Amino acid sequence: MTPAINLLKREKIAHTVRSYVHDAHAESYGGEAVEKLGLGLDPAQVFKTLLASTETHELLVAIVPVAGQLDLKALAEAAGCRKCEMAAADAAQRATGYVVGGISPLGQKKRLRTFLDASAQVLPSLHVSAGRRGLEVELAPADLLRLTAGHYAAIGKAR
Repeated sequence: MTPAINLLKREKIAHTVRSYVHDAHAESYGGEAVEKLGLGLDPAQVFKTLLASTETHELLVAIVPVAGQLDLKALAEAAGCRKCEMAAADAAQRATGYVVGGISPLGQKKRLRTFLDASAQVLPSLHVSAGRRGLEVELAPADLLRLTAGHYAAIGKAR
């Protein structure tokens, strides 16, 4: 079990874990999850967890649909800082305890400020990484926000 799944179990949060065989040559971790999970999933229901760094080097967690991309300017505005840039992979891995492509917003080593794209507000459930490449968890957006002390923010944009 991963720290993300252990947290969900400990907090008695309704969730469903789904796994697939990860392809090391996949171009997009999120796209691969949508494709391999099957189930006729809408890509707007599968979210990727990204880490950004502010001008003061604070790391932020941004959770956006895999069908789109992170709007760094909107994230900076939501976080109340001047600007954000994508965090270095090694910094993201150190702060979360997860490897890139398997970073879950749940059960991270450090509690980081977390922002979930506002598009999730209308969804009954969403899928995020469960803490390992090839492992996803489905849960209610409200539960995700409660467990991460996160906030909704319009941080996603179309590709």
